Amino acid sequence: MVETIQWTDGAVVMIDQTRLPLEEVFVTCRTYEEVAAAIRDMIIRGAPAIGVAAAMGVALGALQAPEADFDRHMAVVCDTLAGTRPTAVNLFWAIDRMKRLCAALRGRPIGEIRARLVEEALLVRVEDIEICRAIGRNGAPLVPDGKTALTHCNAGALATAGYGTALGVFRAAVESGKRIDVFADETRPFLQGARLTAWELQQDGIPCTLITDNMAGHFLHSGRIGCVVVGADRIAANGDVANKIGTYSVAVLARENNVPFYVAAPISTLDLTIASGEAIPIEQRAAAEVTHIQGRQIAPTGICVQNPAFDVTPARYVSAIITERGVARAPYEQSLRELMDRAC
Repeated sequence: MVETIQWTDGAVVMIDQTRLPLEEVFVTCRTYEEVAAAIRDMIIRGAPAIGVAAAMGVALGALQAPEADFDRHMAVVCDTLAGTRPTAVNLFWAIDRMKRLCAALRGRPIGEIRARLVEEALLVRVEDIEICRAIGRNGAPLVPDGKTALTHCNAGALATAGYGTALGVFRAAVESGKRIDVFADETRPFLQGARLTAWELQQDGIPCTLITDNMAGHFLHSGRIGCVVVGADRIAANGDVANKIGTYSVAVLARENNVPFYVAAPISTLDLTIASGEAIPIEQRAAAEVTHIQGRQIAPTGICVQNPAFDVTPARYVSAIITERGVARAPYEQSLRELMDRAC
């Protein structure tokens, strides 16, 4: 399984996801600014993965911070990382976790603070992998044996520190002995399904069929699809789910065809401070992602473009939310709060 992100010799090393599947290139970030650029430019992407990257970016910033101006420098580090992408709450969760530790260590020797922040960032990575495995175990029983599962975007090892959320559910189902295959939506405009999900599942030997986004309804109607499993970037208190653009359409089609629609995400993706998905900020990305594919222009010059990176799926279309602490079902205001409050 691919190593999405690692800490090596005081640097953050991550696979460049913009170069997959044709090239496996690793990028080394030696400063927090380079980590911020990697998140912003989608060299690393996926809500849990950018949370891990942000924690490591804070640790890098601590190593570079001058002792005489440590607190002010760390505030700049955290603000820079927080300004990279607005939708995925895991980013802010990880930064807040590192901030709390830094505040708790105030007054300690600067060398100790730096070392503890590095240790915490490494712990975030290790915990993420174990969380994904737990999500997989909790979700595997929901995947029908002998059927096809559909997923949208990439919620695999590449979107996390390892193993994956939605793809972790598929991996765990296969490990439990189930016979499944997976349909992957291509996921325009950034093609995470075509470039990343299809590549990951090929690497694991899990049968995968790539389809264009507008084929999902056809196959959901065919009776071949046993369930849909997707990841999430932020989940509101009422169970509304922000995920990659196009997810809402898949959820509506799944409901129309009586196919269960599951969301797999860690507890850190829950944002219970937000009452509904209407309050989730939606990132708007560059027009060139729509007008160009792999650098080649496919649309008229000067055409007006809208490019929201995410949409919000209302909770009424979500059959269940799979977390490391268990599976939540409607009413989500109650079940998500219970999972949040449950001891790990």
